[in-house]
Order: sequence, then C-alpha cells, then structure tokens
Amino acid sequence: MKKFAIILVFSIIFVTVFVSTTGCTDKRPTPSDSVAVDSIQSDSTAADTLETLITEQPMPKSADELFDDFFFNFAANRKLQRKRIHFPLPIYRDGKVEKTIRKGEWKTDNFFMRQDFYTLIFDNAKQMQVVKDTTIGHVVVEKIYFKTKTVKQYLFNRVNGEWLLTSINFKHMYQNSNASFLAFYQRFAADSAFQIQSVNDPLKFVGPDPDNDFATTSGTLLPEQWSSFAPELPRDLIYNIIYGQKYVTSDQKIFVIRGIANGLETELTFKRRGGKWKLTKLSM
Repeated sequence: MKKFAIILVFSIIFVTVFVSTTGCTDKRPTPSDSVAVDSIQSDSTAADTLETLITEQPMPKSADELFDDFFFNFAANRKLQRKRIHFPLPIYRDGKVEKTIRKGEWKTDNFFMRQDFYTLIFDNAKQMQVVKDTTIGHVVVEKIYFKTKTVKQYLFNRVNGEWLLTSINFKHMYQNSNASFLAFYQRFAADSAFQIQSVNDPLKFVGPDPDNDFATTSGTLLPEQWSSFAPELPRDLIYNIIYGQKYVTSDQKIFVIRGIANGLETELTFKRRGGKWKLTKLSM
C-alpha cells in the first residue's frame, strides 16, 4: 500500500493501540462475529483514537491517485466521507432503485476500521497487482453477509480526479461472481471438521523463518496439522474490494487477510477439484 500521511498516523499510535491485538501476537486477525459491525459501532478506544487523528490530518491530494489511500481516509474521516458522497445517494436492490439518501440522513460508515484487518478475494497472483493501479476509475467495495446471504456493494467512481461514492447496491450472494467460493467459505470458516476435510494432503506452507526475522521458510503440512497453523477466519461478515479485476469461472481463489496497521498478511489459496474446493497453500 502506498506510503502516505495515514501510514504515519498508524505508526504513531501503533504501539499504544494495536499492541494487544491478536494480529500482533500470533499473526492471526480477530474474526468479525456479527453483522452488527455495519450498524452498531463497538466501544473501541483504538478506533476512536485512530479516527480522531485521521480527522485532524487533511487528506493529501495525492491520496486520490491510489484507491486504498483514499479509502482509508474515507472510512476514518467522517467529514471527508460526507464530502465524497454524491447526494442524493441512490440505493439499489436487485438492480432497481429502492430509495435515495440525502446528506442529512447519512450515517458515518467506518467499514473495517473498527477491526485490525480486512479481506480480499482474487483469482490468481497476477490479479493481485491491480491494487497498485493508479489508472483505474471504478472500484466496488463489498460487504458480504453470510447470515442473510446478502452482498452490499459500495460503488466508487473517480470524477474530475476525485473518488466519490456514487451508489449502493444490494444483491443476493448467489448472484455474486464468487458465489460458489463464498458458499464454500461460509462452511469452511464455521466448521472445524469440514476445514480439515477441505485441506489438501499435503498442504503447501510458506511462513516466517523462526531463525531469521527477515526471511521466510517453506514446506508442507499434513491436514491434521492445520489447526496448529490456521488463522482466525471471519465468519459472519467479510469484505472484498473489486479494483477492476474481472472474475471468471475460475477453479482457483486466493483469500487474503490483510492487516491494517501491523503489516501482516495471510493468503489462503483454494483450488476446486472434482467440484470440491480444497485449501492447497497457506502463506503467512
């Protein structure tokens, strides 16, 4: 992610705010266990401190070049958020306008800023490079609710060089480009026995070298060893950001769990074989 002012903010509060999170202790992000995160903000000193500092930091013009830079400011800065929404904001459901939201009706949405990670889905490693593309002009941020099997899409467009939220779209999960994988992931995240059944034998593993803090090591794991290395997986709500990558009917998905302030990242590579998804590689 491009280094800019917000990263400096993260660095300032990192030691005092994030030192107690699981992402900093065992490299496993804390799961999001309730869709209430969408409407009820938790009492989080870390999130409140972060939001206050970002609000006081004016967003540099260069942040509009890279969507991630813009979005972190958008999610944490309530004043900027209202400024960067095209009101009245149309709300679509299954392709039809359900209602519009006026500026005075908008409630600040902090997205994943109330947790220490977010998730992404890609078809392949090459597709992951689109995150760094400064030429894209349309991005979709997805909230995927497994309990209701609903996907809430936030559509952003770059207008006159500035990113704006231009509409919100609700769709059924089965209409999503990643529908097959999402149905599998929902069970995989919630059922430990199913997880082991879905781990390939052997499982490729890439992780930190215990003898060298600046190197990684690789090898293989047996399915029964999975529980000792498995990261915490969000169950009820996950995010995905479509930067312009074109999903196809693919037999491979890379599920990324990316730390916000700690720089940690976990990649789980799944492949569909004989109609069944299998976890084939774990990178930490």
